[in-house]
Amino acid sequence: MPKPSDLNIKIFADGADFDSMMALYAEPYIKGFTTNPTLMRKAGIQDYEAFARKILEAIPDRPISLEVFADDFESMERQARAIAGWGKNVNVKIPVTNTKGEFSGDLIRRLSTDGIVLNVTAILSLNQVMRVAEALDAETASIVSVFAGRVADTGVDPVPLMAEALHILESRPKAELLWASPRELLNIFQADQIGTHIITVTHDLLKKLANAGYDLEAFSLDTVKMFFNDALASNFSIKA
Repeated sequence: MPKPSDLNIKIFADGADFDSMMALYAEPYIKGFTTNPTLMRKAGIQDYEAFARKILEAIPDRPISLEVFADDFESMERQARAIAGWGKNVNVKIPVTNTKGEFSGDLIRRLSTDGIVLNVTAILSLNQVMRVAEALDAETASIVSVFAGRVADTGVDPVPLMAEALHILESRPKAELLWASPRELLNIFQADQIGTHIITVTHDLLKKLANAGYDLEAFSLDTVKMFFNDALASNFSIKA
């Protein structure tokens, strides 16, 4: 089992807790950061722009994805252009559709043509990957985020889908495929094996990297000890 430092895939940390982000920034294997309005809400962030500027000032040399949150494309575009101006390392996250299901293609095309580095997010189908690829400017760097974890939540194996997404993006050599919403540590190694460029991983899941390559029988013993110690701490008893 390779160490995180041996992987070809770039690991981005996904979250909105400033202290945790700074701790992960100290880890060389963390190549970038992603966040979204839902994660910010869970972290208690109340001033979006102030928080975004704070992390951009603290982390000036690795890509950070920040998402628009308007629902009409005109307002999305204003937000996207403003966010892009906050730092040279900003990747502007644009949802693949708005809440009405309307494809964001025209907006993606305008922004990408103007050289704004986009992270097109919330993609779950190959049809969406194809449409996004067509909208992206071939000369502008971009990220195409496919929510492989949510694909798996529907009972579909995401690995073949992600492999096909890589094939589709061959027409856009500056576009990187991102495996989003991984559910388990194994997903990092699956994504690396098929050649996915980036995987974004929550802080909790990143803690499990310490288990990579751990001897399974030793892990079994750890599990038995955990059950025993928890039963002991709970003062459980069974009347004979």
